[in-house]
Amino acid sequence: MTTADAVFDQRFERALASLRGLAVGDALGSQFFVPVNYPLLKLRGLPPGPWPWTDDTEMASSVLAVLAVHGRIDQDALAHSFATHHDFDRGYGPAVNRLLRLVREGGDWRELASALFRGQGSWGNGSSMRIAPLGAWYADDPEQATHQAEISSYTTHQHREAVVGAMAVAAAASLAAASAGPPTPEELLDGVIALVPRSAVGAGLRRARDMLDYDDAGTVAAVLGNGRRTSAHDTVPFALWSAARNLGDFEQAFWNTAAAGGDVDTTCAIVGGIVASHRAGTPPADWSARTEQLPNWLPCRPA
Repeated sequence: MTTADAVFDQRFERALASLRGLAVGDALGSQFFVPVNYPLLKLRGLPPGPWPWTDDTEMASSVLAVLAVHGRIDQDALAHSFATHHDFDRGYGPAVNRLLRLVREGGDWRELASALFRGQGSWGNGSSMRIAPLGAWYADDPEQATHQAEISSYTTHQHREAVVGAMAVAAAASLAAASAGPPTPEELLDGVIALVPRSAVGAGLRRARDMLDYDDAGTVAAVLGNGRRTSAHDTVPFALWSAARNLGDFEQAFWNTAAAGGDVDTTCAIVGGIVASHRAGTPPADWSARTEQLPNWLPCRPA
């Protein structure tokens, strides 16, 4: 095996670990949209399995599949993978459902994504929820992680806030994966803030940095947002606050994130993907066993 092959394998394995953590966070988080499971959340109890994942994991799998083939983000390949593997029943938002259907029918993703919301593009959290595995892939180069995340976002989400949200999540996963030991909460957020441009997401991250000494996730979410509005700036700062405080402890990271409510599958997917990017953040084995297996079209090893 050449040095280049070894580096490629390492990148793939890191990204796959992140994807697995993302899938557990997504699948378990989605269980708490079911009213019968509400009491379990307060008790930190697990609902019966299996736990199916949502569009978060389906799209994140496409990100890793494209990286495995191309070694970087190829926008056309990514848009094609999103459209080909799009499952309407996975909980996609209506705008992305329509966009991916039209891409499958031969539409140009560039025109379709740029036309959303009267030409402003979507500022939703969809490009943030799927991107942590890319950050883990670029553990040796967080600046490239943010660049590739920016490129990836444009296939579906072109508003500045959505793009910066994806950049921030990728940067966090990259910094977490690169560390011999989990970085301190301050180190992680300072590193992310330095890598993203001025934006509402960036302002939220600075507020998150100032709230690292707060213990109550509900209080923090009341300030930062919890994804209830499904925008990037309502989702990413809180998710990164939670991930930063719980690196190295997947279980604690999940429960603290889920306790804030809101778009629980998405915030927990983001946090799970970041935390699992570091080898100390592997999900509990029984949680992984209850989570739906990753899609069978995902490469098992680098191409």
